[in-house]
Amino acid sequence: MLSIANKVEQIVSESPFLMEGMQLGLINLSELARQLRPQLESDLWKPVGQAAVVMALRRFSERLPAKTQPIRPVLAPRMGEITTRTDLTIFTYRLGERSNECQKTLLALAEERHPSMFVSVTRGVHEVLVVCSRPLTHVVEDAFYGERLLARVENLTGLTLRLHADTHHTPGVYHAVLKKLAWEKISVVNMQCTYTELTLLLEQSQTAPAFSVLSQMVTH
Repeated sequence: MLSIANKVEQIVSESPFLMEGMQLGLINLSELARQLRPQLESDLWKPVGQAAVVMALRRFSERLPAKTQPIRPVLAPRMGEITTRTDLTIFTYRLGERSNECQKTLLALAEERHPSMFVSVTRGVHEVLVVCSRPLTHVVEDAFYGERLLARVENLTGLTLRLHADTHHTPGVYHAVLKKLAWEKISVVNMQCTYTELTLLLEQSQTAPAFSVLSQMVTH
């Protein structure tokens, strides 16, 4: 059975915001303990004292590596540009025996009918993800006809960050972007990565706030 200390460590470790706040000494441990008590009592099936939770939090915080480096945008010196694509649609299909054939057909049809439109295909372990401009939706449907459609999300915007080739040597690049968006309560529907590009897919209502946040990261 988990102890109070083990459960406290598990809860805090699952929240990057709590971890960072504790590393920087910004969190009132007594108040955090008060908020954690209901969850701890529910998970451990027993009463949990405030003092025990505070002690567990204090001991855990003492084991965390201190953040001695100044807080600064990770991406600032390496960012290139932000490109926006609007009116995108995501299709998610179940991976099947015909998936490779469907992908080839899609790319051929897209090149033939709409060569200037955006289309991207990502093959996962069990699913195939297609992102395309709205005029290509009927092309996707034709190419994947008969395949099992798992989800379809429309009216999305893609924000692509152009990175320098050496960005992959910088730890925490993607974390810095996603953390900044999370702090602003901006939800990312999906994301795609290539060697020098990071594309974030967002709902239209989230596009302007996200572009503002990312622009600040680029220019600071």
